[in-house]
Amino acid sequence: MTGVLRLTLVSHAMTDAMAVGRFPVDEPLSELGRRQVDAVRVTRALGLRGEVHPVAAPEHRTQQTAQLLGLKPATERRLADLDCGRWRGLSLDDLGDGELEPWLTDPAAKPHGGESVLDLRDRVAGWLASLPAATAPRPTVAVTHPAVVRAAILLALDAPPASFWRIDVAPVSRTVLHFRGAAWTLRL
Repeated sequence: MTGVLRLTLVSHAMTDAMAVGRFPVDEPLSELGRRQVDAVRVTRALGLRGEVHPVAAPEHRTQQTAQLLGLKPATERRLADLDCGRWRGLSLDDLGDGELEPWLTDPAAKPHGGESVLDLRDRVAGWLASLPAATAPRPTVAVTHPAVVRAAILLALDAPPASFWRIDVAPVSRTVLHFRGAAWTLRL
């Protein structure tokens, strides 16, 4: 592929689970989340001009965010949230002593029985690798989860997986990546 492929990752808006520090289930946006999206205009927030290739993770909160942004996305399963296994729906206070620490400090750990940070990074890497051929020359807009955005940033920067939890991704924020030649770059 010649030229530059633009990818805009949009983090979904606020949910009740996020507000109270609970591991997510497939919940809709909260009232605050709907207001967050209403305050954003697609052309201003996403900086898009012309035709785009919109995709979204399969969860309700990402699909709802995309629709409220005026997008009609295809569903992309590889953009699904980090699988928290048996922790889904639990609050941080519901976890036993020391249960969370291995997950936050070891990217290969999955004490919840779901997905590790490394598993997520590999899944996102596969999706990113598929983009240039699948979407050229249209820019892609992907409405997804903070965890997926973190994984994409790690990959673009070739950063160590242990940095995953040090990246803060706000609701309805956007992260822009460009693919040039054989590598993704982060554009702030």
